[in-house]
Amino acid sequence: MKTGVGIAAAGLLWLAASATFAQPAGAQARPAANYTELAATLRDDADIDAWYGIVHALRVDFDEICGDTFCEGDYSDIESLRFVCSADPASGEVGQCVWSFAASDEQVDARRGRVRVAIPGWRCVSPLAPHTTVRELLAALAVAHPLYAPLPRTGATLYDGLSDCL
Repeated sequence: MKTGVGIAAAGLLWLAASATFAQPAGAQARPAANYTELAATLRDDADIDAWYGIVHALRVDFDEICGDTFCEGDYSDIESLRFVCSADPASGEVGQCVWSFAASDEQVDARRGRVRVAIPGWRCVSPLAPHTTVRELLAALAVAHPLYAPLPRTGATLYDGLSDCL
């Protein structure tokens, strides 16, 4: 025999579940995003060339400023590993961009002759505005020095994102 509390609890569960899955009349469900690496979403040769040009220019920009900024201090040899963005091919929206870095610090143990190595890594998330599109990102970064280019709808730059990370 069910108790009044059990029936009330079952009713509340049904109400919560139906509210979660209910949609207003006439509303269409948005298809689930299917993110992949941004480079894999590009079909036009000009966009592909632009993307790889941006990635190369970011590495050059970082190498040019590293010694005077991020590479002072404990780690003087920070290396840019990879700048990667995710994108949803169906919507054309960028999910996130991350720039990864690594460095090393080697110390010789004078008594034992051993070399100790510290190898830190950084995962720097770029300050993108929500719903930034691939087209907007390519247009913003396809400049001579993309590290300093304002990102769409934020005014922030990739350099700003590194300043908060490294």
